[in-house]
Amino acid sequence: MRKQLQPIYLQLCTTAVLSGVLESGLFGGFERYCLATTEAEKRKAYAAFVGEIYLSGGNLTELVKQLVFMDENVYVRKMARGEEVAESIAESVCKELKALAEFASLTPADFAEDLGVNAYLLPAFDSQEVDLASEYAARLTDIDRYGYGIFAAYGMFRLSDDKKIEPIVSADKIGVETFVGYDQERAKVVENTLAFLEGRPAANTLLCGDAGTGKSSTVKALANEYFDKGLRLIELRKDQLSLLPFVMGKISENPLKFIIFIDDLAFNKSDDNFSMLKAALEGSASAKSDNAVIYATSNRRHIIKESFGDRDADDVHRNDTMQETLSLSERFGLTVLFQKPNKQLYLSIVKTLAERKGIQKAENELFIEAEAFALKKGNRSPRCAEQFIDSLLRAK
Repeated sequence: MRKQLQPIYLQLCTTAVLSGVLESGLFGGFERYCLATTEAEKRKAYAAFVGEIYLSGGNLTELVKQLVFMDENVYVRKMARGEEVAESIAESVCKELKALAEFASLTPADFAEDLGVNAYLLPAFDSQEVDLASEYAARLTDIDRYGYGIFAAYGMFRLSDDKKIEPIVSADKIGVETFVGYDQERAKVVENTLAFLEGRPAANTLLCGDAGTGKSSTVKALANEYFDKGLRLIELRKDQLSLLPFVMGKISENPLKFIIFIDDLAFNKSDDNFSMLKAALEGSASAKSDNAVIYATSNRRHIIKESFGDRDADDVHRNDTMQETLSLSERFGLTVLFQKPNKQLYLSIVKTLAERKGIQKAENELFIEAEAFALKKGNRSPRCAEQFIDSLLRAK
């Protein structure tokens, strides 16, 4: 039996709790279809409706589920905080999920019958019957893993210049299995991250050392690896550190766990952002959230840029000055040093990457060329090894 479009549309119009779903381009196309007065208008609206489905992979049911799961509303926020929900709100959610499930299971044949044409004349899309209420309830049960709002669909975020936490749609998909070497260093960060996810004491972490050794990639890989365990990453630029209390406030009641990631960290002693990060690392109530940990990378062990003037013997408070330059890095509970690889490790990385990329070259020849490439670049590093392999691939 074909579904009637107008009753479904009218029922959706009374959506109150999950009203964010109605702001989508998908519902907009459906609304234009249902309100159209001519066949031409209906066909154009249908095409726009299907176009929205195609942008998300071609399945209406999956798109509606995504929109519902991402919707940040009063019901899901209260459930996440463990607060009591008014019976009227709960009843409304049940009705709305039922109507959305009907909407999600519409087929091209339903539209074809409404238009009085053969279905093969219309752009096709996929859909299935779905028990949206049950799936929504299951996600709420494990909301500390799934999250809600934009955090339900994306793993990495940045803070925009207008103070909005926005997803990094084209985030680095690097996985932990792609790394070669630095196993002991990376294991320390993994162990700390797992402790954080399991609710055990975890340390703010500084990954420091030579450029190109995989410090930033390690943090991003962990965010990808533990997405399904409820881990998310929010990247802040150094000039945004004054907004740390704002970010912490935004996520403080969220059931997920967050890495606040600060890449390539370095300060001058006069930098105002120094004090804000220092307060956060000390656990200042205004700059800390229980569900967040700070991970920072730096090419400098002591983070603060120091001049020879800071060491002048005539500085009466020379010891205080020196201690200040050390104080920030020492406030990280865990410091992991990534040093540039020796020749043996560098060539091991080159060999492994060459095997993964299917490069057929004699080992001796590969190593000679890799060393020459490193000499030209000025240093050995995992990044250098990767760039060398890429150069071989381009030369094919």
